[in-house]
Amino acid sequence: MKQKFEEEIDSVKGPGRNLFVEEDNSLYEPWRTDKEKALSTYDPLQHYLWEINKYPILTREEEIELAIRFKEHGDREAAYKLITSNLRLVVKIAMDFQRIWMRNLMDLIQEGNIGLMKAVQKFDPYKGVKLSYYSSFWIKAYILKFIMDNWRLVKIGTTQAQRKLFFKLKKEKQKLLSQGFDPQPKLLSTKLGVSEAEIVEMDQRLDGWDVSLDAPLKEDSDNERIEFMPAYAISAEDQMARKEIQTILHNKLQDFRRLLTERELNIFENRIFSDSPATLQEIGDKYKISRERVRQIEKNIVKKVRAYLEREIPDFELYFRERDTDEVSP
Repeated sequence: MKQKFEEEIDSVKGPGRNLFVEEDNSLYEPWRTDKEKALSTYDPLQHYLWEINKYPILTREEEIELAIRFKEHGDREAAYKLITSNLRLVVKIAMDFQRIWMRNLMDLIQEGNIGLMKAVQKFDPYKGVKLSYYSSFWIKAYILKFIMDNWRLVKIGTTQAQRKLFFKLKKEKQKLLSQGFDPQPKLLSTKLGVSEAEIVEMDQRLDGWDVSLDAPLKEDSDNERIEFMPAYAISAEDQMARKEIQTILHNKLQDFRRLLTERELNIFENRIFSDSPATLQEIGDKYKISRERVRQIEKNIVKKVRAYLEREIPDFELYFRERDTDEVSP
């Protein structure tokens, strides 16, 4: 993956292409003597943060101008600037996943960078969505795929139950706490449909060590890693972009509802898109059909709505990743 990214980035004209650290410190510390290099502690992440800090963050106007140049004229220099200005965002997102990966953070950063390049390639500057918001979906998608493809390495597991826990445990605990419940293993196992032992085991894994943004870059420095990363709090522009996407999704779902039969609409409203979904039995009793038949209809509706939204909304699959895609439990 690293080679693939470097080949891609080398095709973009511009200075400072060496975005990934190498084993030779001289690439980053040419002023040090050989003796000083030998005594210094090599930290790949530290060097990488120093390296990407060279690239300026673009203003909204600069971002739009560069994105239009790339979309309309294939300007690779513009693409290069769009990519390098968002490398800090990749690091921030990768750090959010570090507690799951629990290995070399650079692995996640490399995959996230590939996702960033894909986002720049597909980005439409005329839609009014900020690049950082749009690209975050691609970055997360590539990082998640990398983690899923390397289950055995992180020892998370490969069973369906473990995959469900991997993505849902923390979210379910927060949900229960907000409702006033104590998220004990027994309650979580009931909610997620797995054993208490699996809950305890996954909870321990997800509570593992992760990189701290407050950690100093090196022992004799007062600088912290977070100092080299801008605050990516949701800006007013991002909030507007998110609201726009939610509005589009809401309108498309309203249109989709008109395509459903009365029975399908009932299942859609009271089973699939309900905060307190009806059980298979309740719906089956209402229409005098079996639980299995209700399940089949539900599955078919989910396929239909996804196909409809993918057809109606460009790059819908990116937004769909951010939503809860697990099946509703019976």
